[in-house]
Amino acid sequence: MPDTATVPSVLWFETLKRGDVALVGGKNSSLGEMVQELGARGIRVPPGFATTAEAFRAYIRANDLNEFIAETMERLAAHKVTLAEAGRAIRTAIAQGDFPQAIREEIAASYAELSRRAGKDNVSVAVRSSATAEDLPDASFAGQQETYLNVVGEAELMAACRKCYASLFTDRAITYRTVKGFDHNQVALSIGVQQMVRADTGGSGVMFSIDTESGFDKVVLINAAWGLGENVVQGAVDPDEYQVYKPFLDRDGIDPIVQKTRGAKEIKMVYGRGGSQQTLNVPTSKAERAGFVLSEPEIVELARMAATIEDHYGQPMDMEWARDGDTQELFIVQARPETVQSRADTGALKSYSVANAGKVLVTGLSVGAAAVAGRVCLIEHVADIDRFEDGAILVTGTTDPDWVPIMKRAAAIVTDHGGRTSHAAIVSRELGVPAIVGCGDATHLLHDHQEVTVNCAAGEEGTVHEGLADVSEEELDLDHVPETKTKIMLNLANPSAAFRWWRLPAEGVGLARMEFVVNNAVQIHPMALVNFDTLRDQEAKEKIAEMTRGYDDKPSYFVDTLARGLSRIAAVAYPKPVIVRMSDFKTNEYAELLGGTDFEPKEENPMIGFRGASRYASPLYREGFALECRAMAKLRNEMGFDNVVMMIPFCRTVAEADGVLEVMAENGLRRGENGLQVFVMGEIPSNVIQAEAFAERFDGFSIGSNDLTQLTLGIDRDSEALAGSFREDDPAVLWMITHLIEAAHKAGAKVGLCGQAPSNDPKFAKYLVEAGIDTISVTPDSFLAVKQHVAEAEKG
Repeated sequence: MPDTATVPSVLWFETLKRGDVALVGGKNSSLGEMVQELGARGIRVPPGFATTAEAFRAYIRANDLNEFIAETMERLAAHKVTLAEAGRAIRTAIAQGDFPQAIREEIAASYAELSRRAGKDNVSVAVRSSATAEDLPDASFAGQQETYLNVVGEAELMAACRKCYASLFTDRAITYRTVKGFDHNQVALSIGVQQMVRADTGGSGVMFSIDTESGFDKVVLINAAWGLGENVVQGAVDPDEYQVYKPFLDRDGIDPIVQKTRGAKEIKMVYGRGGSQQTLNVPTSKAERAGFVLSEPEIVELARMAATIEDHYGQPMDMEWARDGDTQELFIVQARPETVQSRADTGALKSYSVANAGKVLVTGLSVGAAAVAGRVCLIEHVADIDRFEDGAILVTGTTDPDWVPIMKRAAAIVTDHGGRTSHAAIVSRELGVPAIVGCGDATHLLHDHQEVTVNCAAGEEGTVHEGLADVSEEELDLDHVPETKTKIMLNLANPSAAFRWWRLPAEGVGLARMEFVVNNAVQIHPMALVNFDTLRDQEAKEKIAEMTRGYDDKPSYFVDTLARGLSRIAAVAYPKPVIVRMSDFKTNEYAELLGGTDFEPKEENPMIGFRGASRYASPLYREGFALECRAMAKLRNEMGFDNVVMMIPFCRTVAEADGVLEVMAENGLRRGENGLQVFVMGEIPSNVIQAEAFAERFDGFSIGSNDLTQLTLGIDRDSEALAGSFREDDPAVLWMITHLIEAAHKAGAKVGLCGQAPSNDPKFAKYLVEAGIDTISVTPDSFLAVKQHVAEAEKG
């Protein structure tokens, strides 16, 4: 061990590098690395200094604590004292110690110099712990030691430093080191003293340079809240969430933001009123709750910082940021390696399915793409964690590191508050425990011993269902996927679930259903937005006004929300093609959209009524289709996703096709311009009979085998009495498919099929291959089976 005479007690950030973990811990060495190496690349880090690990050891020696700590830990290991008793005894002993004079003077002198550099007598600082084993590749140490904000003056600083030292032995830190196999005697603590950013009047949060749930490495995830950042880290607030597509960050004139979700943000942490109250939480204003914390330029600036830091470190990163309310400047206040998704097994992908689920009781943000059924154990206060039952589903308001001892014993975790970067989310992810955070009312609606199913496998929205559903798990082997000449693509509808499948070696997305985004994200009938001022349904009008707050031009809400939703599907496949089918609701389905009853006729048979292409040029919906076109133009031209192909559904006649293409052109979407391809669904016998004429107007066909079978055989696909006769391999249907492929290829058009038949029936897959199909598009969970069936068919 080096002598204190040769190892300084304090080192300034600008003298540190990331290799100095043994000296100042991972957190402080990383701050030094960014100050030295990334300042010139636009990364702003608040100035400060760090005490060394040797200063901690000297403090422990000077107060004769080594033997006491070792004996106490031995007694804990022998179960002679409880964890709480051991931790409390060691913390008390450390907090009551005194700094060696030389170390105290060095810290005081450094604080005085930091104040001088800031031009203030006693600058406000953040005092953060940085363990020498912290932020190593296989552990996040999220929140294991304490942080103290708005510390002012030498006396407060020294007191905060002693409390930081003591926090090396919090119950959660002891437990975490034990779980991870770290030797308590080999872990020391460095203290980072950093000038405060006035985030109390600005905003702050956490960001990752990778999607935290799927490991999709082409997006930056940002959480943001008003005030100081501890509320986001602790999960005490439901933050805004933004996602940015990294490959487009350097493209001029491109908007790379693929998600903006407004959080409740009901409280914010601000500076205290002096004395011992350094910070406090206060309610946010109505304007703060209704608004976004970050502007779009700020979102992009932060994402660029994340990409720069990731590039420098050569690995995905977990960062904390702050915006100064006085200067509006953005700062990075912490950066450490991401420790879960970046090290996940890329050769296997687990897929969960839930069957026979009861009604939905609670919803929130899902963490971990898994599902589990079990009994609720509701605990609202950390003092009651001793009554937790192993294997139960933990339900609570929020968690902090004190909850870790029972989190690792839970089958799943459900919280009222928090976002995807909160403590509950980070620790659950690391432990491999599915969680739903930010539910709002889980502790109110769920009760002890209640049987429920927690489903985090259906996208970003996690659901808690009544009763014990049937949960099945399948592991997909991605290391042995056969090569095929026929391109196998994916059918996707839910943008929030799209990133889950980024590792599948698919050739793009063969069917992205626009109506899913309209129904679940937009929720408003486009004509109700176009005609908002004259809308007769007053209740709907009030709801629309609330949902579109911030939009003076109501139709722009539809355009922005639809484009952003589809962009996440486009991003997961880029630059491979993503075929987006324009809205294909039936009139009864359109009418269920908010404000829709004023604009939809009532039909006896909507399945073959006013749907698809017939609507697009009709005066009844032409302005609605124009909004769909504007969204597609935004997606391709403003957001940069020129891999998006438009597809027209249920186009009965060539005249309808001409009318649709004309409306598209009026809205800036001309086939062939800027690489725009337009496909048509091959789902009506007329599409086959006039295939050559349709091929002159479209670049390709996508066979909708369900509708084509229904209309070829004259069978209602929902008829139970005729279910046995509804067969996609009926000779008449196969003739239709074969003829369409032959005619399309003769005209130079592509042909694909989107449907489940190739996954359920290897013979059908073989037929398609022999018929010369170009692409087959299936649901993600069927991808590997279809790939195998096609590979075998291609072998002959």
